Parts: sequence; structure tokens; C-alpha cells
Amino acid sequence: MREIVVVLFAVAAGFTASGIVANLYRLLAKKPESNFGKTVYVAVMVVAGPSVLVDKAAKSFRAKGCSRNALFLAAAVAGYWSFAIGLFVLTVSLAL
Repeated sequence: MREIVVVLFAVAAGFTASGIVANLYRLLAKKPESNFGKTVYVAVMVVAGPSVLVDKAAKSFRAKGCSRNALFLAAAVAGYWSFAIGLFVLTVSLAL
């Protein structure tokens, strides 16, 4: 039971970190035009990806642009991605 709670906590921590990074980037940055800007964008999307993926999939589903299966696949990928980010966040927080 403890392992399931740790997994759920890691997914929640990863998705929270993803949302925070995605929203900070949206607030602070403009559309990348230079090579450096594009590199920073890719680096930010490594962390912000799950939040952005779920947001775009939900918007597409509401607009009838994708099927229910595609939405669930996007949610599953985002969940696994959030789990990986959450494990990193938990590891760093325990090391401090």
C-alpha cells in the first residue's frame, strides 16, 4: 500500500511541477525566435510537457478534433511523464 501512495504522490508532484513551469514560461516568455530561445523552449518543455499535452488534448477533444481513445492515450503518456518528473522532484527534495 505504501508503494501505491508513493507512486500517486510522485505523479501528483510531477504534474504540479509541470504546471508551475508551464505557466511561468507562458507568463515570462514570448514566442522563441532565436536559436537560444528555441533551445530554452525545448528545455522548458521537458518539464512542462505533461501539462501542455493534457491541455492540448483536452481542447482538441472538446472541439471534436480527437477521439476518446486519443485523449486517454495522451493522459496515460502525461501520467507516466509526470511520474518520471515526480521521481526526480522527490529525489532532489529528499537529498536536500
